[in-house]
Amino acid sequence: MQTPPLRVLMAGCGKMGGAMLSSWVEEGAGTFVAVDPGEPRVPQGVRHEKSRDALGTERFDALVVAVKPQMLDDVLPPYEAQLEDGGFALSIAAGVAAKRVSEKLGGAPVIRVMPNLPAAIGRGVSALYAGEGVTDAHKAAATRLVEATGTAVWLEDEDQIDRFTAVAGSGPGYVFEILRSYVEAAKGLGFDEATAREMVFGTVLGTTEMAQREGRPLDELRNDVTSPNGTTQAGLDQLRKDGLLEGLMEETLRAAYDRAVELR
Repeated sequence: MQTPPLRVLMAGCGKMGGAMLSSWVEEGAGTFVAVDPGEPRVPQGVRHEKSRDALGTERFDALVVAVKPQMLDDVLPPYEAQLEDGGFALSIAAGVAAKRVSEKLGGAPVIRVMPNLPAAIGRGVSALYAGEGVTDAHKAAATRLVEATGTAVWLEDEDQIDRFTAVAGSGPGYVFEILRSYVEAAKGLGFDEATAREMVFGTVLGTTEMAQREGRPLDELRNDVTSPNGTTQAGLDQLRKDGLLEGLMEETLRAAYDRAVELR
């Protein structure tokens, strides 16, 4: 017997919530209603309401909490009435503990999710943490939703979300900056913008996919393309000069982690 589609209500539909919603709809992950006072761009087939009052007595299997953290106290409590008995909440509110969200929803089980930007194209990496009262059925449903946006990584300790944020949540920002500097350097060698982007993006995508497929240590793969006294060796010597690259990456992640802890 086929499982009926998950009925999902979204409280808020901003940039990240909207990105995840697009992936869910594309993957047919359920049926969706979005409540947002603005004019969010919701995918075709998604019902949009400006106010929760328009829902009346409708109830849903899952509630996605996608409002800004500072709005939780005022916005969230009435949504408790929209959850089915045995339902759960999926919170993407940044920096807000699962327990706090649960308290605003009358003790409903809450799964906290930290997605990253590529979730918008189904290639994201998201961390999940199960709060009190979350069942295996809730986890299975949450996994199905999150895997529609990319990779789901379950964490045992909620504090690990801050570490995940430093590595993967903020990661796209680091990668965009690295790509930008790589493209600018290619332009400095005489290539136009379009050609530089094509070369750099193709190189990064192909190299990443090769590393995933091979599964070998990254230093081995690097050595495969590095001939003694060759061009790659000359470039690597600059990248690794005085250990600056490794130190910079460590400092970058540490700064992001420290800030995530401050924002709790």
